[in-house]
Amino acid sequence: MVRQRTKKIFVTDKGEYLGFRANEFFLNDKNREEKGSWDIEHKEISEIVLKGGNLVSTNALVTALEWKISMVVTRWNGEPVGILKALDDDSHVKTRIGQYESVSNGLGMDIAKKIVYAKLEGQNKVLRKHGFRQYDLFGIKNRINNVEESNLVAVRKRLLGIEGATSKNYFKEVFLLFPLWLRCNYRRTKGAYDGLNNLFNFGYSILYWKCYHAVLRARLEPYLGFLHSMQFGKSSLVCDLMELYRYFIDDCLIRFGETLRKGDFRRVYFGYPNKRNKYPRLFLKKEKHREFERCLHDCFEFKTMIPRVRGRGHSKSQTIETLVNEEAMLLARFLRGERKTWQPRTASLPA
Repeated sequence: MVRQRTKKIFVTDKGEYLGFRANEFFLNDKNREEKGSWDIEHKEISEIVLKGGNLVSTNALVTALEWKISMVVTRWNGEPVGILKALDDDSHVKTRIGQYESVSNGLGMDIAKKIVYAKLEGQNKVLRKHGFRQYDLFGIKNRINNVEESNLVAVRKRLLGIEGATSKNYFKEVFLLFPLWLRCNYRRTKGAYDGLNNLFNFGYSILYWKCYHAVLRARLEPYLGFLHSMQFGKSSLVCDLMELYRYFIDDCLIRFGETLRKGDFRRVYFGYPNKRNKYPRLFLKKEKHREFERCLHDCFEFKTMIPRVRGRGHSKSQTIETLVNEEAMLLARFLRGERKTWQPRTASLPA
């Protein structure tokens, strides 16, 4: 059986130092007292998370790159800003050629349809868990399959119409699960003022870099998507992969929302002192934000009873994070012509 990498190193408390010596990573706190060590020979380290305000040695960076250990760099609030990867990570050309060709050979339209259906199937799991009226998945599937156009751009436009209308009703129901003082009327992404939308946005930002990392590991092109349009600076394939797992973030936030109180939020005014916005934006206070961050990371460690793919240890279960990585890998195999079909797998929610 192939050993699965499960351990992570978090360099997140201010003033910490990550170094490397004699085949092991070590972590010191701000007082230079050792907090832990990890032997690389066991090949169990899957990821290193480096938060702003900490230090890391070049020896540790080089070793992580050589051993193919993922390194994520985040801001002080846990929002990812970059991923470090080795130079040979972009050496798999065949995968990207298959991805480029799929835009015009019909595979891209089929992939886009499956992404939309899988997203709505995941939303249905949230509605079912919390006692709301569920979608007519059979009718939705027929509507999606009946979308017939000559090119991906036209198919994408019609699919987003189906997805957008359904998701709008979905969030109307989901917002009712939060305290009255926290609810909002609609989803707003960038620049939201209310606390609830900012919670969703941060949760999706964590999902974003998990999916971005999965796409890079599968040697796919992040900026060439199928459901989302190709635009400068928009990692559309990452956005595509995110759609399959947004419902997990939604459910995590619903559970976390039960612990929230008005005093957990702080008001932030953006802009120069003489040109500040009239209304403040609401964000979690530092300690509550760290608690939410831990809750999100625990969400990705949830074990789902979906077997790992053949050749990956034959385990009968896997974490959500592993599932995200496998889904990107299976998509890459499909685009290379190594699999006859690609069908996204949606995991059951925690009880």
